[in-house]
Amino acid sequence: MPLEQEPVRPVDHPLRAMLNDEVHARPSMRINSPARITHVAQLTGELARDRSHLAALCQAHGLPEPPADARQVQLEVEGRRVKWERHTEFTSVMVVETVPDADGDDWSALTPALADWIARLPGERLAAVHLKLEVDTEPFHGPESLALYFPSGDVVGSIVHGGDALVWTDFRMGPDGHVRILVRNVALSPNRSGRLVQRLLEVETYRMMALMGLIPARESGRPLARMEQRLAEIVARTAAPDTAGDAAEEHRLLDELTRLAAEAEALSSRCRYRFSATAAYAELVEQRIGGLREERIKGLQRLGSFLERRFRPAVRTCEAVARRQEDLADGIARASGLLRTRVDVHRAEQNAEILKSLEERTAAQVRIQEAVEGLSVFAIAYYLLGLGKYMVEGLPALGVHFPKETMGALAVPVVIAAVWLGVRRLRKALGNSEEK
Repeated sequence: MPLEQEPVRPVDHPLRAMLNDEVHARPSMRINSPARITHVAQLTGELARDRSHLAALCQAHGLPEPPADARQVQLEVEGRRVKWERHTEFTSVMVVETVPDADGDDWSALTPALADWIARLPGERLAAVHLKLEVDTEPFHGPESLALYFPSGDVVGSIVHGGDALVWTDFRMGPDGHVRILVRNVALSPNRSGRLVQRLLEVETYRMMALMGLIPARESGRPLARMEQRLAEIVARTAAPDTAGDAAEEHRLLDELTRLAAEAEALSSRCRYRFSATAAYAELVEQRIGGLREERIKGLQRLGSFLERRFRPAVRTCEAVARRQEDLADGIARASGLLRTRVDVHRAEQNAEILKSLEERTAAQVRIQEAVEGLSVFAIAYYLLGLGKYMVEGLPALGVHFPKETMGALAVPVVIAAVWLGVRRLRKALGNSEEK
């Protein structure tokens, strides 16, 4: 009988579970109507302090502490649902209170204890919202009733989700520092109500986060204008006719461009992350507004139209400053390239002149060397003739007799010719060895 084999189990990637659960990492809450919701977003850079503050809330109400790696936690505290969520740059807290009747002047969903806990949240508060979710049993809100909710008079509103809900707000902070949003549930289920509430709260939070880039954009305006003016002056001086060929002036301009490039890069590095974050948050705001599927309420401006007119210009300001910084860097790079090209050309011309002068000196030295070699031929021949004279004077002692005058006359041209040929062959041999 064949042996039974154990079933083969596939090997999962170690990150498979985490990646699969990522789509469920930020679920929206189920919210029944009517309800009051209070939402706060705090800027903080210390995750340990945020978790410690959340753990203190759990301990105070006898709840188990959340996992150390949790990025979203939902708790039941004093009859309210508390949703704590950690984002990249901020931490948000949403408190939901389901009430029998959401009408009235009380917008806050916080108990005194929760209000104190939220007031002690680490970091700085950037966004705060009171949202009231009411049922569709009251008379339709007109200018008079909306004026009670939004005394500023700048109310905007929309019919959303195909007529299943209505939304009103003025995007203004009340005396308590919270923006108020009124939502009327016409035909939304608790799941859809939770998604709508989350989308509206994200619009307000991401709107504020996007506008964080407006501060460095405004602060960069003046130094950026000064740098652009300095670049224009340097380019004008570079193009001036009297600058061409002035190596010292070109080096001074190149040094100024180098300093300007360093200052521009320092300014850009301070703003780069903030401007990128502004673009990302602005895109999220547009996505959330698009998800509302707005329709117009007669007599009121839609939320999307209001943000397009009031919010988008601030985002475009950040985009314009970012483009100016990029254009400045490109302009500095082009001007530096032109100046370096001119300096390199002048340097090449100087090198060519130096090589030419060296060639002339070398030719002169060769001529001098040839002259010296000619003199050296006569000098060597003179010494050789002197040695030959001593040899001839000693021949009679050996019994050999030659006329001295005849031998001297014959020896002079022979010795000179031999020395000249020897020197020439030696110079030719040295030249061949140098070529090799």
